[in-house]
Amino acid sequence: MRRMQQEIITKLQVRPVIDPHDEIKRRVRFLKDYLQSTGHKRLILGISGGQDSTLAGKLAQLAAEELRKETADADYRFITVRLPYGTQRDEDDAQLALAFIQPDQVYTLNIRPMTDAFVPEFEQATAVPISDYDKGNVKARMRMTAQYLLGAFEQALVIGTDHAAEAVTGFFTKFGDGASDVTPLTGLTKRQGALLLQTLHAPARLYTKTPTADLLDQRPGQADETELGIAYDVLDDYLEGRPVSDETAESIEKRYRQTRHKRELPAGYPSGIFSFPQIVSVLVMSSYAPFTKSCLICRLQAHNRVKACAHSG
Repeated sequence: MRRMQQEIITKLQVRPVIDPHDEIKRRVRFLKDYLQSTGHKRLILGISGGQDSTLAGKLAQLAAEELRKETADADYRFITVRLPYGTQRDEDDAQLALAFIQPDQVYTLNIRPMTDAFVPEFEQATAVPISDYDKGNVKARMRMTAQYLLGAFEQALVIGTDHAAEAVTGFFTKFGDGASDVTPLTGLTKRQGALLLQTLHAPARLYTKTPTADLLDQRPGQADETELGIAYDVLDDYLEGRPVSDETAESIEKRYRQTRHKRELPAGYPSGIFSFPQIVSVLVMSSYAPFTKSCLICRLQAHNRVKACAHSG
């Protein structure tokens, strides 16, 4: 195995072989423990009808149901929100996902008016038409804004759907779908997520459909793999420690290096003094995997390094 491949696998906490039943229990327990540790009683997530939000949503609903049963406290709830941009092309899949998850509550908030309001303001300020790509990132950030607005209203923590195949490529919008309070899919490859949904008896359509962020007006429904230029199966092979071609590995590793800033907290001036928020943030990031004192020190030292990086969405 390539050295950097092993480093990435370790960093992203990927396990090449999982027991799906045990994995579901562990991740539901993680959500329960984290929710109780914060003093909150509600979780919220936007449901698109894709594999990732469907899986994260089902895990959250199971966590809420178990907490209600264990504590006899009806305030533990999971809330979903539909966030279409106008009319969603695959709305049937979103409704199928909701029927499978059976959330405690469903909101619907159309992000089109607030997204479109930015376009003329940007174009007036810059005298340049907004690109389809940049507008797509605005959509993702509007969804984040809506989830946090409803999260504040409901006093709920926002769930993120980030997993290893997205993390390794930085395939998410910074401060858009990359923003959340808790990420129950951390460390899973795309095929492992599908396996968990299959184990949970989700409709096959929800984990066999072609993954798409569906953010582009000019290319609606464009497959993630088309934009990435690499198949999820190949990414999963790399993340699970299987051999891939040198050309493929170098492409993945290049993208991983370029998107490093998207996976980390903002770079701070290296004063050499560890602040309390820095220590807490490192502890939280390490909470889902065993770590030693030396590991914590290494994490803090790495966190305090200034890193130069190119801006990206």
